[in-house]
Amino acid sequence: MESNLLPDEEIIYKATLHWKIFWKSSFIVLVGIFCLAVQAILAGAVTGIGLALALRAFIDYKSSEFGVTTKRVIIKVGFLRRRTLELLLRQVEAISVEQSVLGRTFGFGSLTLTGTGGVCEVFHNISAPLEFRRRIHGQAT
Repeated sequence: MESNLLPDEEIIYKATLHWKIFWKSSFIVLVGIFCLAVQAILAGAVTGIGLALALRAFIDYKSSEFGVTTKRVIIKVGFLRRRTLELLLRQVEAISVEQSVLGRTFGFGSLTLTGTGGVCEVFHNISAPLEFRRRIHGQAT
């Protein structure tokens, strides 16, 4: 993100994906280990699937960037298929946060950014989405 800053632009806040993205893969790995006591082939398959999902979640976690600067909101997600949103703060029309009960308990949610001209982007599993929204509002005023 730092390499894409404009002159006189500073990063004010950075967010990450929430560790919740590892829940599914961790559960499958644990089921695979449990199955090891029952049948080795089944356990190997289940554990392999869990590890593959964990690797995907790790790559998503490391390759995603969410930031608020003094001039823009910059969001980059994906590794092989990169999706980038760079929205000037003055062009942000609405910011919506959705959180389930688990999301409120563990601090993750979905963020929807709407810009002028109808640009609408949704980003899921963001850690501390209310703080991210607060920082955007703080810089936009």
